[in-house]
Amino acid sequence: MTGPAATFGFRDVDASDKPGLVRGVFDRVAKRYDLMNDLMSGGVHRLWKDAVAARLNPQPGETIIDVAGGTGDMARRFSKMARRVQQRRGGDDARVFVVDYNAEMIAAGREKGSEPEMAWAVGDAQRLPLPDACADAYVISFGIRNVTDISSALRDARRVLKPGGRFLCLEFSRPITEPLQKAYDAYSFKVIPEIGARFGGDRDAYQYLVESIRRFPDQRKFAGMISEAGFGRVDYTNFTGGVAALHTGRVI
Repeated sequence: MTGPAATFGFRDVDASDKPGLVRGVFDRVAKRYDLMNDLMSGGVHRLWKDAVAARLNPQPGETIIDVAGGTGDMARRFSKMARRVQQRRGGDDARVFVVDYNAEMIAAGREKGSEPEMAWAVGDAQRLPLPDACADAYVISFGIRNVTDISSALRDARRVLKPGGRFLCLEFSRPITEPLQKAYDAYSFKVIPEIGARFGGDRDAYQYLVESIRRFPDQRKFAGMISEAGFGRVDYTNFTGGVAALHTGRVI
């Protein structure tokens, strides 16, 4: 390596190389991304995402940034929830911006259809194509571990949020008991790549995804990184015994 290092699965690579490597992974999995999420998690990811949307509680008139939003799975939830509230109480339309680094993921999301509140853009989580203090909420789901510089992405999340703005990050994390950790490791390393090979046609992409989860900071360390980026009221909630966790913070 000739420059700063970044993680790519279990490998350390030049930071300048990671974006292209990650883009290659998601170029290959984009068209079957949602199907594979269902297969790998047995549909449990939908429960986690529903819990995140309920915690966000999107409201009419709000601007919500769905970063690494890919196929729009989360953004559709936010749009529909805000519209239901609007139909009961009135108010302006919500605006939900889906931003993803990978154009193939955005294209796959557009093919699935859009909601009236949604807009799509290709952009880097470390340098979002958005003005300062423009958003009421920032959400990133299963994407921040793929960012080259996580601290930079967290600082940019704070930049685009208004005072009082909410930060929510859903990410795979560390199981909180040793038996669950062992079972999760066995499933991750033996089953998920095989599912990727059989149904996604790409074992290596899903091997990377499993390895990237193991390299990601645990709940407490990541919470500390969120605080260091300038957020207040930082907290986290474990899902499925810590297999995933929702991290939250506020601009105060």
